[in-house]
Amino acid sequence: MAQLIVALDVPSADDAERLIDQLFPLDVIFKIGLESLCGYPERIFSYCEARDVRYFVDAKLHDIPRTVGAAMTQLVRPGAHIINVHALGGVEMMRSAVESASERAEELGISVPLIFAVTILTSHGAEDLAELGFQGGPGENTTRLAALARDAGCSGVVCSAHEVADLKSFFGHDFLALTPGIRPAGEAHGDQKRVMTPAQAVAAGADYLVVGRPIVQSADPLAAARAVLEDIHALA
Repeated sequence: MAQLIVALDVPSADDAERLIDQLFPLDVIFKIGLESLCGYPERIFSYCEARDVRYFVDAKLHDIPRTVGAAMTQLVRPGAHIINVHALGGVEMMRSAVESASERAEELGISVPLIFAVTILTSHGAEDLAELGFQGGPGENTTRLAALARDAGCSGVVCSAHEVADLKSFFGHDFLALTPGIRPAGEAHGDQKRVMTPAQAVAAGADYLVVGRPIVQSADPLAAARAVLEDIHALA
């Protein structure tokens, strides 16, 4: 069954902790993104671990293999369910991340986190890729990068829900898909260009759905999260 990831994209640790407390009754994963990692990393890690909730470290590591491997060693901790890197870093870099995660988890005696590779951001459309010098559209480039991630030993990729069905067809259902850009029907798209509703993403085969603003900025985050979960479970 697809799982919901709630993005803790909020400016303060107090806000993040409040959201965790509000959503604690639900079986959700929390995304610790760049805003949290740059603003209050140790506090949010410690709070998630104290509350015994799973989290996704959305670090999008992208550097030389040695540096990414060293950074991965620092990010593997109890509770870290998923950590991601950029597929554009290449096979050697992604493999370094996968190996470092496995080695560090063994040292700590904890489960190895899933390593996902970011393919094409959901804020990028075909025109953005052309501007950056990419040949082909989002789907073609996502598939190419996903093949590199699979070869490097990653558990799956971060991609738009629009690409999930093709990825599952190419790589099988064991190669996981984590999909940002999820918007409940009627919600504003914001800076996202390639979006789907929760039900559409689940129907396409997504394994993890990331929802941020529609829940985080809601007057009642718990009710908003429950509504998304109802959409997800309706197709289970």
